[in-house]
Amino acid sequence: MVIDEPATAPALAAGLNLTVDVVETLLAELQREYNGYTVNAPDADVASHSSISVGNNAAPRGFELRNIAGGWRIYSRAEFAEIVGGFVLEGQTARLTQAALETLAVIAYRQPVSRARVSAIRGVNVDSVVRTLTQRGLIEDSGTDPESGAILYRTTSYFLERMGIGSVAELPQLSPHLPGLEGIEDFYDAARM
Repeated sequence: MVIDEPATAPALAAGLNLTVDVVETLLAELQREYNGYTVNAPDADVASHSSISVGNNAAPRGFELRNIAGGWRIYSRAEFAEIVGGFVLEGQTARLTQAALETLAVIAYRQPVSRARVSAIRGVNVDSVVRTLTQRGLIEDSGTDPESGAILYRTTSYFLERMGIGSVAELPQLSPHLPGLEGIEDFYDAARM
């Protein structure tokens, strides 16, 4: 809860002087417990003799442990997002513009990609949008193109974290959203004339 990025199992193991296997087992147990599947409370024996039901009937906690962006992090549970957001975002609106969302989508799906290529795909200059996305920590420089020398951009682990995914491979597929290919022969025939 005190670090600014997801913690990997090896990093947690090093900090706790435990093996990675033990840490991964403990993380999985915590994740199940926070989801309401188990309760390892010290008073479990006392509670089991009373009218209070403990064990597999436990309710999920208000937070959950997620493995995303290559590490583990505690999040507020999705069903409480609106309530928590009211406290955290009170008076703040830091939404991305449509141009920023489109640029971010092109970079996410085509990475690593140059600013010129993103501009060509979008049909507009994206210099200021790329600067904004970089400042917000959603994209980063990933080297240069060996042929053109242009700076290439990719998404960051912060982007993955904000999206709630472990890697860009988990991004939704675009093909179901593309128009059908029926009539494409007519298009190519028309282009030859």
